[in-house]
Amino acid sequence: MMNIVRRIEVAELAGVSEATVSRVLNGVGPIKEETRQRVLEAADRLGYTPNAMARSLARRRSGNLGVVMPYLPKARLFSAHYFSEILSGIGSRAREEGYDLLIVFRDPDGATDVEGLFRMQKIDACLILGAKEEEGERDMLRRMQEKGYPFCLINQHFAGESFNEVDADHAEGSYEAVRHLLEQGFRRIAFVNGPEVYSNSSDRKAGYERALQEAGLPVETELLFAGNFSRTSGLRVAEEIAACLDRIDSIFAANDRMAIGIQQGLRQTGIMPEQMPAIVGYDDSDVAEMTSPGLSSVRVPFYELGEIAAARVLHLLEGTEKDEGNKPFQAKLPVELVIRASSLKKAPRD
Repeated sequence: MMNIVRRIEVAELAGVSEATVSRVLNGVGPIKEETRQRVLEAADRLGYTPNAMARSLARRRSGNLGVVMPYLPKARLFSAHYFSEILSGIGSRAREEGYDLLIVFRDPDGATDVEGLFRMQKIDACLILGAKEEEGERDMLRRMQEKGYPFCLINQHFAGESFNEVDADHAEGSYEAVRHLLEQGFRRIAFVNGPEVYSNSSDRKAGYERALQEAGLPVETELLFAGNFSRTSGLRVAEEIAACLDRIDSIFAANDRMAIGIQQGLRQTGIMPEQMPAIVGYDDSDVAEMTSPGLSSVRVPFYELGEIAAARVLHLLEGTEKDEGNKPFQAKLPVELVIRASSLKKAPRD
């Protein structure tokens, strides 16, 4: 029969009280480092594993880190580069901190009650993906902030607000992509953007406009196209682009899935490889270097976005952000343009 080690045995071996053992294992209260190490070594020597439920109750915590995800029916959500990388980063940090993930899908027909998850103690902190620039969403986030709930937005920001955010510099990434096309000699650059309810869409548009303005070129509405970040929307936009291809020499798409859809759609309309406009995508997903020609793309550190967001929001629970006055944190990570054959200048056309 397996011998179950009790907490009092750890206390006796470490030469401390049982209450001290509890404080060390639960991370509660000030403890001398020497005492903490003595308790941990005793627990390790005896093979003591605290009961997860008892530990959770003692800390008045669930042990869950909530992750709010968009609801996308009939979509391979977890195979998408964006979500898989961010979730990998979140999961890695959560595991190191001893937390489990509770994934919550947004209600497609209304607002998701994230506050309720906190009230029912189902989660201790929350990471929010796919937040939208909508008044109901903004109001919910404001209420959560006022109530002191620890949450963080990933890859989204709200102008004029002070929510916890970990984002990437999408305006700069878009600017670099368009500037690269300009340096190749292209002047009629079409832009295929995602839905405007996402801040990264407005950021990418801002970068596109800035690059054109610096080059002395106007922003022409006939060169602006709308997708929804899916490959299917890229296929649809390809039909629109094919109808006016004589006025377009290059394309910047707001993500790789749309860029690949556009390439496929143009081929389906009969566009030959030598007639294909130059194209740059965004995200630098795995498929970017597998396409033919290889797809130039802006690399976004999605794994790091998830990892940093998880670390920062969990540190709020432990009080380690208080050195900064417990102010909301807002991090913006750099991106990198990766140049491949798809965006390089071809020989002059007849």
